[in-house]
Amino acid sequence: MAITDWPADERPRERLLAQGAGVLSDAELLAIFLRVGMKGKSAVDLGRELITRFGSLNRLFAASLAEFAAVPGMGEAKYAQLQAVLEMAKRALGEQLAARELLSSPQAVRDYLRLTLAGLKHEVFFVLWLDAQNRLIASEELFRGTLTQTSVYPREVVKRALAHNAAAVILAHNHPSGIAEPSAADEALTRALKEALALVDVRLLDHFIVAGSAQPLSLAERGRL
Repeated sequence: MAITDWPADERPRERLLAQGAGVLSDAELLAIFLRVGMKGKSAVDLGRELITRFGSLNRLFAASLAEFAAVPGMGEAKYAQLQAVLEMAKRALGEQLAARELLSSPQAVRDYLRLTLAGLKHEVFFVLWLDAQNRLIASEELFRGTLTQTSVYPREVVKRALAHNAAAVILAHNHPSGIAEPSAADEALTRALKEALALVDVRLLDHFIVAGSAQPLSLAERGRL
């Protein structure tokens, strides 16, 4: 049955307008994005299929074009639209971070990092560069691969901090395994970077680990900086 044949109070778009987007399931939100279904499947059915195929919205956002287009009914146009939505969300969150003191907005930082890093299949080392008032100057991916002291170079982090004229930094990396617990290598790297940055009077405020859809883990909150 097409969504247009559903009772009005069950249609995703009408429910969103009447009650807000928060009441909708992931599949229903995707149905509004997709707009139409295909023969034998409503847009909600396609939304459910996407969630089932990729496991979460995070992994859907991180999917390649080939992976996305492998789902019947999906293609380049929908993939481009999805990536545009994701980029707009990142930019909107980035604007929020630039306009506020980040230590007073820990949830905004977590939301931005999760949107940027969750779902990636490879490890990424990411940095938020902050000014003296702890406002965002820029965000930057610095390294990819296994994050050990041999693949993340403190001198390169220091060099980029000076290039941005940063007074403080927030570090982040993701665990594609979905397990957020910091490893011994994570903690050793954090200490090495904190010491290197201190030599040029740049403060390390936190190091977040992003894993799946869970809240990013803060090493500062764990007392491990």
